[in-house]
Amino acid sequence: MARAIARVDLDAVAHNVRTLAAAAPGARLCAVVKANAYGHGAVACARAAQRAGASWLATAGAAEAAELRAAGVAGRLLVMGALDAEDMAIAVAAQADVVVWDEGALAALPSHARVHVKLDSGMGRLGTRDPDQATRVVEAAGERLVGVMTHFATADDRQDAFFEEQLARFATWAAPLRVARPGLLVHAANSAATLRDAASHFDMIRPGVALYGLDPFGEDAAARSLRPALALTSHVAAVKGCAAGQSAGYGRRFVATVDTVLATVPIGYGDGWRRATTGHAEVRIGDRTYPQVGTVSMDNITVDLGPQNGGRVRVGDEVVLVGPGLSAETVAARSDTINYEVTTALLPRTQRQYHRAGADGDGT
Repeated sequence: MARAIARVDLDAVAHNVRTLAAAAPGARLCAVVKANAYGHGAVACARAAQRAGASWLATAGAAEAAELRAAGVAGRLLVMGALDAEDMAIAVAAQADVVVWDEGALAALPSHARVHVKLDSGMGRLGTRDPDQATRVVEAAGERLVGVMTHFATADDRQDAFFEEQLARFATWAAPLRVARPGLLVHAANSAATLRDAASHFDMIRPGVALYGLDPFGEDAAARSLRPALALTSHVAAVKGCAAGQSAGYGRRFVATVDTVLATVPIGYGDGWRRATTGHAEVRIGDRTYPQVGTVSMDNITVDLGPQNGGRVRVGDEVVLVGPGLSAETVAARSDTINYEVTTALLPRTQRQYHRAGADGDGT
């Protein structure tokens, strides 16, 4: 049996694309599939998103764009991250649009490269904070210009007014450009902004985490009409007694206070199940949940079945770590992280299996 399996429901991805598109009527949808589609598998999820109506795809790096093209994924593609000369050549060879914000980078591009100019409206990372400089780059781009963009820092915090400040700053800069350049693609909204404020939609939305049924506000995906696409499972590799005073795992962070029974599950941080879940996570075996105990190691975790297991849990039983009743949001909250990290952390040793659960989850 596989030690760790991420089962990804491509119909859930498609459902989420349609849900987000409905939240932004009239705007195009750019499906962000960076970081291996937030751990879900970039190629499979890109195709599912396109089938559901996504007209653009986006990655952070050039190698990610090249991977999509090598797999035969067609369509409009945007590389949003910083690129050195080598990466820029890879991105352009993949027929991807690239992001620039200074005239030097623009001048180094081949004449056929398509560009989007980024205004840093407050994220403080890539892009120029100077709207006059951004406008100069727009003008210098000429016919190569496809779009203008920004990225929000606090859209996922609905109590923070900085989102509105960023939106106003970007809208003020972009407005005359839209008049001067009919057809210019103006885009800003990530998942949280898409669901938070229609004023951020402009001509295109760029949802990422919500495509995979993860709540961008870290609360409840179902409340946003999103369907989680990923379930993480392993299996019981061993069941053994643990007498009071005996321990399990590195550092003896679990010492039994009463006689109990432990299950060993072959998943660990080598598979992407983070050490931060030590002492904080639960798993489901059959119809019951059990606490994860002891230190998460590279290859294994231990689960306390309690003193009355009585053969209920056996070697080979499936173990659910993320799934119904154990959402990525729940795992994240208990581990002091965000749902993005729970799925994006999954490493290549975790097998991806794809299926289509159907609109009603009927297994078709």
